[in-house]
Amino acid sequence: MEGRIAQLQEFLKESPNDPFLKYALTMEYVKLGEDGQALAGFEDLLSAHEDYVGTYYHFGKFLESKQEQDRAIEIYEKGMQIAQQKRNFHALGELRNAHLAATGLLDEDE
Repeated sequence: MEGRIAQLQEFLKESPNDPFLKYALTMEYVKLGEDGQALAGFEDLLSAHEDYVGTYYHFGKFLESKQEQDRAIEIYEKGMQIAQQKRNFHALGELRNAHLAATGLLDEDE
């Protein structure tokens, strides 16, 4: 994984504003349990690439894993707005289900 992080960091030097590369690097930090780096990556994605829909689901799940339920719900709600605007109905469905589960209105096993 460390090699993958170094590789992604090199790619980011060439394309520092590429949201996919930032997202991929953030997800590597999540996998490694590097919570501070992961949180910083998610926050950067939200501020610099608000319309990158993939961020919202995974950031919400990350927050839920840290027992930050209220913030996760906010992230899902913002993601649903962005997905609706971008007409990304697949992401919208995933975000809705995550939101319903986080609010206790849906059993994730259903």
